Amino acid sequence: MANIENRKFIALDISGKNYLSWVLDVKLHLSGKKLRHTIDEDNTASNEERVTALIFLRHHIDDGLKYEYLTVENPLERWQNLNDRFEHLKAVVLPKALNDWSQLRFQDFKTVLEYNSTLFKIVS
Repeated sequence: MANIENRKFIALDISGKNYLSWVLDVKLHLSGKKLRHTIDEDNTASNEERVTALIFLRHHIDDGLKYEYLTVENPLERWQNLNDRFEHLKAVVLPKALNDWSQLRFQDFKTVLEYNSTLFKIVS
């Protein structure tokens, strides 16, 4: 239980259903810690920065993914592996969101609250 309390945001699910929001959260947190360059190509990060970034990434992924990428000791390589695994979700999620947006009609909802809830789901 203490492991959950120390996380800055929700860990990446093994199914990848929260991958898009997870990527944004990781980039923002690594930028805030001045470690964003550790997941960029051709970085000149020190060994200490790489280890810190790797610990951060490892802490914010599902246990199943931790074991799958157990031997990956470079944060850039781990970032690319996760990207290769889940990047296709953009191709799936974006067309669905665009379709939902084009089909959204205020008259289909009983309350403004329901409409707003659906609207924010599409936008996110």
